[in-house]
Parts: sequence; structure tokens; C-alpha cells
Amino acid sequence: MDMEKVNSMDFGEFVDVFGNVIERCPLIAAAVWSQRPFSDLEDLEQHFSAFIDALPQAGQEGILRCYPDLAGHELQRGTLSAESQREHSAAGLTSLGVEERLRLAELNARYRARFGFPFVLAARLSDREAVPRELARRLHRPPALELRTALGEVKKIGHLRLADLLGAQSARM
Repeated sequence: MDMEKVNSMDFGEFVDVFGNVIERCPLIAAAVWSQRPFSDLEDLEQHFSAFIDALPQAGQEGILRCYPDLAGHELQRGTLSAESQREHSAAGLTSLGVEERLRLAELNARYRARFGFPFVLAARLSDREAVPRELARRLHRPPALELRTALGEVKKIGHLRLADLLGAQSARM
């Protein structure tokens, strides 16, 4: 899809197409729509990032709470968004053994208890061995640093999802 098509979308179409760039946050796409026209993928991505950055901490934490636990209950129940399902699959998280799932569930629970939001990681840029290592590493970080890191991961995920939608290369991270 080219930027001319993006810029010509009406509100409903834009939200339908871009509403899950930030997991389960179509309101962000709704706000970004009003910033048209966009010059390119980077410009569009910057508007999503700027919206996130402008939120108070409670709003930023709310965005993080919209993300599922990696390899968590939503994966087991089959209720992940299509985007999250593809990302889990790309990282090998859909084929974990019982012990691996239990280890991730325990780490996810500890992380959520410590920070108040789920562990967010651009899973497509990781793999099934690295995910629990990174989760364990980040579990011990200061809360303010972890909030910034988690929001950075949201932006990486958004970048990859936008690149998918626009058929662009996603090498820049």
C-alpha cells in the first residue's frame, strides 16, 4: 500500500487498517488519522510514537496493559490478535513445551506483579530461547527504566506492523 492510498483513507478505513498497530489501541490510530497527510512510513510511524510519548505515565502504562503475556493464556485460548499470533509464531512461542510454558508463565506473573503491566518485547526480533532470558533480565530493572524500555518495544512492534501494512522493509530498528 502506498502513502497516497493511506492519505486518502476515510476515518473508518484508516482505523480498520491501522487500529492494531499499537495492540488493541484503535484510539491511537483514530488520533493519528487527523494528522494526515503523511509523507512516508517514517512520518506515519513518528505520529504514532508522538502520541504515545505525549501521554501521561498512567496512559502509557495503559497501552502496555493492552499487550498479551508472551506465550500466555491468550495464546493457549486462541484469543490473540492476528498480529500477535504471527509474532508469537515467528519467535517460536507457539510450539513451546510444557516446561517452557510454565517457566514463562512464572516469569510473566513475577514481572506483572512488579511493574503492573505485562512484559512487552518485539517477539519477531527474538526467539524462544531469548524471550525468557530477556524477561528475567528486565525483571530486576528500576521501574522508570523498565517503563521506557517497554514503550520502546511497543514502538518496535508498531514499526514492524506498519512496515507489514505498507509492504516496506523493516530493517531499521
